[in-house]
Amino acid sequence: MKKDSKNSMSLNRREFLKSGSGIALFIGASGLFPVLVSCSENKKINEQLEKHQVSAWVKISEDGEIIIYNPASEMGQGSMTSLPLIFAEEMDADWSKVRVEFSPQESDIYGSPGWSPGTKMMFTVGSRTTNSYFSTMRQAGAQARFILLNSAAKHWNVPLEELTCSASVITHEKTGKEISYGELVPLLVLPDAIPDFSEEQLKQVKDFRLIGKTIPRTEIPAKVDGTAQFAIDLRLPNMVYGVLERGNLHGSKPSLLNESEILGLEGVIKIVPFDYAIGIIANNLEQALKAKSLLKIDWSTSQATGFNSEEIYDDYEKIANRTEKGSIVSEKGDFSKSLKSASKIHTADFKNDYVYHAQLEPLNSVIQVSEDLQNAEVWVGSQQGFDTKLGVPRVLGIPPENVKVHLQFLGGGFGRRSMSDFVEECAVLAKEVAPKPVKLVWTREDDLRYGTYRPQSLQRITAAIDADGTIDGFSHVVVGDGGNLVASGVDNSHYDIPNQLAEWRETSHGIRLKHWRSVGHGPNKFAIESMIDEIAFDQKIDPVVLRRNLMKEAPKALATLEKVVEMSKWNTPLKEGRAKGISFVEHGSLGTGVCEISVDRNTGKINVHHFWVALDAGIIVQPDNVKAQMEGGIMMGISSVLSERISIVNGQIQQSNFNDYSLLRMEDIPDSIEISLLESTNHPEGVGETATPMVGGAIANAFLKLTGKHLRHMPFTPERVLEALRS
Repeated sequence: MKKDSKNSMSLNRREFLKSGSGIALFIGASGLFPVLVSCSENKKINEQLEKHQVSAWVKISEDGEIIIYNPASEMGQGSMTSLPLIFAEEMDADWSKVRVEFSPQESDIYGSPGWSPGTKMMFTVGSRTTNSYFSTMRQAGAQARFILLNSAAKHWNVPLEELTCSASVITHEKTGKEISYGELVPLLVLPDAIPDFSEEQLKQVKDFRLIGKTIPRTEIPAKVDGTAQFAIDLRLPNMVYGVLERGNLHGSKPSLLNESEILGLEGVIKIVPFDYAIGIIANNLEQALKAKSLLKIDWSTSQATGFNSEEIYDDYEKIANRTEKGSIVSEKGDFSKSLKSASKIHTADFKNDYVYHAQLEPLNSVIQVSEDLQNAEVWVGSQQGFDTKLGVPRVLGIPPENVKVHLQFLGGGFGRRSMSDFVEECAVLAKEVAPKPVKLVWTREDDLRYGTYRPQSLQRITAAIDADGTIDGFSHVVVGDGGNLVASGVDNSHYDIPNQLAEWRETSHGIRLKHWRSVGHGPNKFAIESMIDEIAFDQKIDPVVLRRNLMKEAPKALATLEKVVEMSKWNTPLKEGRAKGISFVEHGSLGTGVCEISVDRNTGKINVHHFWVALDAGIIVQPDNVKAQMEGGIMMGISSVLSERISIVNGQIQQSNFNDYSLLRMEDIPDSIEISLLESTNHPEGVGETATPMVGGAIANAFLKLTGKHLRHMPFTPERVLEALRS
């Protein structure tokens, strides 16, 4: 990193080490650097920030307060508790005295290991937060503890090995002496060297005091009493407001026909044209929205013109029929050979429509650009990204170190806030009225019509059954737009099927797409798990028995199956008109789910009464929070599987708000959701995206058991259910 960028970065972070009697312990990429600085000495702080690439730090005050900085987004998944908790566990900190704050957004400094070797990123996506930061935070916490122990040993002139610590207190049992971390602050000294602790030297699972225990989340009180700061709450002096009219045809270009009329409206400050939109800046939001409603725009055609989402499935089937293969996603054995020798072949097409993110807080950000256009501050709820400055430096043409991002709580993300389009738009507007801060707001209608969606797709599953009734071959052809957005989740590594082939065949319609919770796992696991049950149904065997045989080489997956069978009392008879369905998913964590449903045969409405999940997620940092995430994932899955869909006619999005984009209602949530977390000493895996993909298969399989009919097109709307019942 260049020296000038370090200088700017240290100035940007100065406020994080507020003046006081505390000591800052600087934590490097592999743990703590040997640097202790009084927080009252700003000059020395900046000197150390210039010398070292700091990845995080903890501040200890003489009153015992400990501030731990969290580098991840907090959007309800609990990162403001889980990551500091890991640090505090190894540090042996008194959790009641810990306070948590967001770290600066600097990926080179604060990032966790990226997806490619040697890279770092701050990206709260893919259920990777706890998984990616677990080892880093443990190492850093252990090294902080070592410095404290070393300081106490020198103060008492006793061997470090004779000291123990617990809840921010160090004890020397031989003499009965005790000293708290706060009391140690003025006595802290650096050891000659700070070790890198091996896995064996870190705490063992059996010795955890915080990890795995019931610990209230740090941000919940503020969210309950209304003091939690979301970007939508933010008000700055002299702030003005921006909105954009993006139209209802993705990729269309605007020509404004009544510019002078709009500029003459009360409160309108400026009109800002974009390639795909017309922006308006006004003194308040009401004035901006009124002006937006009066815009007269001539829209061009685009790639999406003429596209009809319902009719396109015929084309998808033709693509799936082609003999030439698409892009190979995974291959094992020789599927074509198993097909030729098969005694029976099962083939079915599974479909899913576009799905909207439906995050609660509307997209928004606040940006203030300096009068000389060389610096900017950003306030936003973001899932961050490969560029932690969220595209603002590129938009403004300034160095990244000149952009300071104040991360706020997120009112929902689900992948949508891993994009920075709304932040970049705000930067364009803010540049036009610098140095006034601008708040850009997307209305719900904006986001539904010009948002980004989980792509629609078709999955063709072909299974080859040998003479013994065993699944010998399994082919999965995915047709749709978006690469990994439609092709992820096709892996069957936990099923012992010797010959497998998965491929992606591309289509493109000019519709904006983005990662949606669990990405391609939702549609693809629905297709895979439905096919497994169709084979079991055809062979007149219990689908649990079939999966048990398939999982014989995958003991962890099998353990989740056996546990959920026990939890759900799988073999216990149900009241008339009800049935259970099962589905297995691997998405970081391993999970098997069972649901119990009934169907109103007059209206076509499916009711989900109970859902059970058994989960192996490795070491569980916050059990209550993991269960909450699984419950939320199940309900989001039910919502998307039963009702959510974006439909497009002649390129135009047909839905506009929650009046015609149907979400799960309170009256339709299950009577119970029961989660069992399997004990493990393995590295933590992600949990935020494991539950959602299992819902489609579980409901479809319960429906098959109950009615003998197949549901192969998500969402399972009442109309589609009635059609299936009549088939």
